[in-house]
Amino acid sequence: MFSRAIFLNNKSFNNTYIINRSLKCITNSLYISKRVFRPYVNYDNWISLQKRNQSSLSNSQNIKYVDLSKFPAENIRNFSIIAHVDHGKSTLADRLLELTGTISSNHSHQQVLDKLNVERERGITVKAQAYKDYLLNLIDTPGHVDFNYEVSRSLVACQGTILLVDASQGIQAQTVANFFLAFNEGLTIIPVINKIDLPAAEPDRVINQIESTFELDTSDISLISAKSGIGVDKILPTVIEKIPPPSGNVNKPLKAFLFDSWYDTYVGVVCLMEIVDGKLQKGDKIMSAYSEKMYEVIDIGIMHPEQFTTGYLHAGQVGYVICSMKVAAEAHVGDTFYHIKNPVDPLPGFEPAKSMVFAGVFPIDTNEFNRLDESITKLTLNDASVSLQRETSMALGQGWRIGFLGTLHMDVFKQRLEEPTVPYRIIYRDGTSKLIRNPTEFPEPMELQNKLSELQEPIILATIILPEEYMGSIIDLCGSRRGEQLEYTYMDESRVIMKYSIPLAEIVTDFHDELKSRSSGYASFDYEDMGYQTSDIVKMNVLINKRPIDALATILHRSQVANVGREWTKKLSEVIPKQLYEVIIQTTIGGKVIARETIPAMRKNVTAKCYGGDVTRNIELPQKAFYDFLSKGSGNSKKK
Repeated sequence: MFSRAIFLNNKSFNNTYIINRSLKCITNSLYISKRVFRPYVNYDNWISLQKRNQSSLSNSQNIKYVDLSKFPAENIRNFSIIAHVDHGKSTLADRLLELTGTISSNHSHQQVLDKLNVERERGITVKAQAYKDYLLNLIDTPGHVDFNYEVSRSLVACQGTILLVDASQGIQAQTVANFFLAFNEGLTIIPVINKIDLPAAEPDRVINQIESTFELDTSDISLISAKSGIGVDKILPTVIEKIPPPSGNVNKPLKAFLFDSWYDTYVGVVCLMEIVDGKLQKGDKIMSAYSEKMYEVIDIGIMHPEQFTTGYLHAGQVGYVICSMKVAAEAHVGDTFYHIKNPVDPLPGFEPAKSMVFAGVFPIDTNEFNRLDESITKLTLNDASVSLQRETSMALGQGWRIGFLGTLHMDVFKQRLEEPTVPYRIIYRDGTSKLIRNPTEFPEPMELQNKLSELQEPIILATIILPEEYMGSIIDLCGSRRGEQLEYTYMDESRVIMKYSIPLAEIVTDFHDELKSRSSGYASFDYEDMGYQTSDIVKMNVLINKRPIDALATILHRSQVANVGREWTKKLSEVIPKQLYEVIIQTTIGGKVIARETIPAMRKNVTAKCYGGDVTRNIELPQKAFYDFLSKGSGNSKKK
């Protein structure tokens, strides 16, 4: 079968604009509702409009046609770039795209990997380009620890990776984490030192760090400056020489590996897949090994860097697949797809996304709940790893309990959410267990005494890299967060790697900020899940005039109860205005009062006994006071 892929040397056009222009109906905004055109432009017409506009582009855009059938598996290289934050991964990717003609070297646009809006920030993931009779696929990976599982699944689609290290900063925490992810997948690792043109660059020191920390061969290591282009031209020949081709067999039954996805307004979910074995083409009917749902392929192609239809992909190739998938939650990273008539064993290593940080989201104005509901639903179309559950609070009304992979994942979804929580595990005496994600689900004292065997909390393995002079301060910080030191080693004469086991609840709020503050910004931090361990955790309630406020209940370690209880009662006494009656604020565990503050009445109320209204009005927490309390910060006190 003969298929062609179209390659452009300049920035690709906007697909929405194509539809508008083709229908001679240009609107004020390039982004319009799909409902306007859905009755008039079906998907096949949209594709034909795209191709027609591609064929009408001016000759100055230098269109290339590439027959993908000319690239057998041995001429394909699938690789990625892994690095710590700000070590130059996006800039290097741009230089490689320029070398292969994917983007123009005279462009003034932003970095290709970083220029996307929120709804497609991880969309352009595969960059395909013919380079000296080789098809090179650059597969991007999420750069933060929260997305470690996604990183590992993206690396499965590669046979090798470029390990990029800053010549001035050296090895950092995420460099170590990403290296071991690639190492555990058995990938060929090519070390590259970037930013050698900086005044503070010390490439010899960084080479020694790479040798001592990773035991990699650095005899022919590449020294580059991605920003200026120094040495970048040597990277692709090295990739072709050192990274092995994919081992797939085109004659075997289809086995496709999903490693990323995003939601498109017009066509639904766009999946990025590696064809491990066999061949996939338009019109094929495929099935998910995890959900056992069936889909029909309506478009398939490669990213360059936008979508270009090829009609099929064969073993060893990676590209996008559109298969009438309507909800992002159906696209599970790590899932295996196969032809419905030829079932195959799924690829190993798959596990559904697991939320580790939870936050309650409520509208300030309860009348705005429907708008909040609609907005959250739209946001989750692009992120299948977000878990949603409606909840109702007596103080705040209707809202959502939202689960995230980690703190950065939460910040991406919303810039700031107050008081995130983590899931705790209850082990019952009969051997069963239950996860609790909301303090309101915590067992009552009688149930704790009669039915429970133990309570467990999630633990993480923290890796901290820092200059030696800040060790004392960071050891004190980790100790105050109930951390247990596991090991520390010297990378060189001035930098140390420290490893701690720390409860996840201790790092989800301000640990990273405090770490940067105590180390003057020089420490780097990375963590991975270590499972659950037994812990002495309790539920602390806040009572206003002896009435519990469910929205302020929290779960914490028993050692923190006294400090947090006093802090919370004091803050509440400052934000609740004086009333005509006395207001008693208490924090309790079970029936035991931990701390108490009393707000005296404005004046003696001699008619209180004659009050004929609803008595509960005298014990309600004013909503304004509640928001003032949150805005002042109700985080657990970590200072000892």
